[in-house]
Amino acid sequence: MAEQQKVILVTGGAKGLGAYLCRKLSDENWAVAIHYYRSEKEAISLEQELLAKERKVLRVQADLSRQAEAIAVVDKIKSVFGRLDALINNSGVYDPVLLEDTKEKDWFRGINSTASSVLFTTLASLPLLRLSGKGRIVNIGDSSCDRIGSREMALGYHLGKIGVYLLTKSFARENARYGITVNVVSPGYLENSQGLPPVSKMPAGRFGTFEDIWNGVKFFLDEKQDYVSGSHLIVSGGWNLR
Repeated sequence: MAEQQKVILVTGGAKGLGAYLCRKLSDENWAVAIHYYRSEKEAISLEQELLAKERKVLRVQADLSRQAEAIAVVDKIKSVFGRLDALINNSGVYDPVLLEDTKEKDWFRGINSTASSVLFTTLASLPLLRLSGKGRIVNIGDSSCDRIGSREMALGYHLGKIGVYLLTKSFARENARYGITVNVVSPGYLENSQGLPPVSKMPAGRFGTFEDIWNGVKFFLDEKQDYVSGSHLIVSGGWNLR
């Protein structure tokens, strides 16, 4: 009997790093569920691109900070593919708003697009991931999400990423007995990041690329890495060593 194609959900998958990961995963023969919230045009374009290559793909829209919508996304994946083997929690909105200028909408948008979305999407996905037997969850963090320090801007986002780090550790411990691994890959400055410092200040002499992040994600998705869970992989070229 032929092995069934594995299914993965990528949140925030319509553009940027998320879209890059969707393309790479499709090339690796995953059936990909592309989640988006407001980026409908980009999501449709990516879906059509992958369908043109005769790849299995599903486009799903939701505000994942709302638990009912996260559950609906996973229900849709189950109805179309019948399974879910891996989840990449990539969604997150970085608004460079100064601390003293922070409004309610800025605060909650930062937290909801990161920690809240990871919490509710992971909770919704766990039943299917447990059935998979070798479920994989990879969260996209931030190179400083494992430490608490001062921040000049985007406080909701940074607090949310610290929450993602905590959720990674918590879900990893609670789900190890089900064969599920939960890890976090944390980028430093990427080529498309906002407010880039001079490249001369980068220890590695360059900014990070989507390929750099993909290499870390791919490692954690590997079935052979079944004893690696709760780990934090910082992909920053040494930028975080300050």
